Amino acid sequence: MTKPTVPPELRRQVSIDAQYRCGYCHTTQQIVGGPMVIDHLVPIARGGLTARENLWLACRRCNEFKGTLTEAIDPQTNLKAALFNPRTQSWSVHFAWSRDGTEIIGLTTNGRATVIALRLNNPEIVVARALWVQVGWHPPKD
Repeated sequence: MTKPTVPPELRRQVSIDAQYRCGYCHTTQQIVGGPMVIDHLVPIARGGLTARENLWLACRRCNEFKGTLTEAIDPQTNLKAALFNPRTQSWSVHFAWSRDGTEIIGLTTNGRATVIALRLNNPEIVVARALWVQVGWHPPKD
């Protein structure tokens, strides 16, 4: 199955909605150095539509780890939890930055499950974030 093409105007609207950053790790498009991908919050494979209310920006890394997932196990409760939805949920309610700004801490069942499922603190990205912190690009202030 091929992914439907997202029309340019819809891509622009979603990019503005997402403030040109990944809905999961909050990395900005400027840091990534290229366009973000359009993420189907409910994947097409699970019946999701290519409509603004089901779309958000994601960096390639988060999007690839998410794949067709919509839920994962919360490591604290060992129960299934829905993944964080950047369109309908507030990032700061579900996540916080570690003191040094390099790791994302899940604050809720949704946040913790998302951190694990999308590997938001994989070793490569933590090293990159440390460099971004040193030059003042990271973490995002909001």
